[in-house]
Amino acid sequence: MEGKRVTESQVMLAQVMNVTDANVLGNVHGGIIMKLCDEAGGMAAAKHAGRPAVTVTVDSMSFLSPINIGNIMTIKAAVSWVGRTSVETRVIVTAEDVISGKVTHTNTAFFVYVALDDEGKPTAVPPLICETEEEKDLCEEGRLRQNYRLNSVRSH
Repeated sequence: MEGKRVTESQVMLAQVMNVTDANVLGNVHGGIIMKLCDEAGGMAAAKHAGRPAVTVTVDSMSFLSPINIGNIMTIKAAVSWVGRTSVETRVIVTAEDVISGKVTHTNTAFFVYVALDDEGKPTAVPPLICETEEEKDLCEEGRLRQNYRLNSVRSH
């Protein structure tokens, strides 16, 4: 199976956040942010796999700062590591105040998906071609994260 470059899997979603996205404090609801992150990460995983991909796990997601109603929320996702059937994506979220132009980093998380064949069973994914030092570092860190995930599941 021929490998794919990290750049081939990149996805970017940008959306103005509206009142319907608000929590009781008037900021964007964390669940809305997580849903959109999962969609972006899933699309990056599917682009890499060339197959549908479903969510297996999400590493912790910390909310570093709120996203306000009226901000443009941008989510960037790209594959950071692959296993035999698993695809890890790094998802980065920013919020832009359209009046001031200030962009704030609000979240980074890693999502793991499994690629599915036509029968809904896990299927092999292409190897990941890492071209930059950052991509190589993320991939090695992804391997370590996956080992940690697997060991955590086994210990429970």
